[in-house]
Amino acid sequence: MRKLVGFLIVLLVLGVILDRVAVVGVQREIATRAMAKYDLDTPPEVTIAGIPFLTQAIAGRYDEVKVAAGKMTLAGVTLSRVDFTLYGVTAPLEDLVLHADQVDMRAERVAGVVVVPVTTLNQKAPQGIKVAVDGDGLNVSGEITFLGQKVPAKATMKIEMVEGGVQFVAQKVTLGEGVSVPQPERFITYKIPIKDLPFDLKVTGVKVVPEGLQIAGEAADVPLHD
Repeated sequence: MRKLVGFLIVLLVLGVILDRVAVVGVQREIATRAMAKYDLDTPPEVTIAGIPFLTQAIAGRYDEVKVAAGKMTLAGVTLSRVDFTLYGVTAPLEDLVLHADQVDMRAERVAGVVVVPVTTLNQKAPQGIKVAVDGDGLNVSGEITFLGQKVPAKATMKIEMVEGGVQFVAQKVTLGEGVSVPQPERFITYKIPIKDLPFDLKVTGVKVVPEGLQIAGEAADVPLHD
């Protein structure tokens, strides 16, 4: 009886080890593909949810895969954080073992967020305009041209999703003396291009967060290769 128990324990330990080895291998493959596809300096952090992993591997389908790519630059826009979750990733185990570079790995759905930091928001703002996060909104300060003169001003900004990016439009502009000006959008309106997001995500929402601007997106039937 003791021998049987010992044998079962050994099998259990080997199973756990094999499970962890397998998950590391698939995570590494996904990280390698993402690194090559988006020309990253370092591999992203990939985590496959679900235990035991081997049941997913044998089925060739992984329910949830989290990818944290960290800092990234896309179309000249520096992003401080890039996080995605891949749902329903399909990749036959036999193909991964025998010819991983050729397997058609894809995700049924991808949801993710990227963060445009305040430093980037300032770099893309009009000259002389400084951007700051204020709670769940954005404020700007600087100089504007009013009645032919450069005058100090402050403004609260409205954020809009537009074709090819995010647009910032002044909702209220207050001059240095505390006077509000009419039609504030005439004085401060600009756009930051947001395109070619990883995994071909389409922008679904945008909101202000303490570190800057968070942009959310989703995509369906996404191939994980070039």
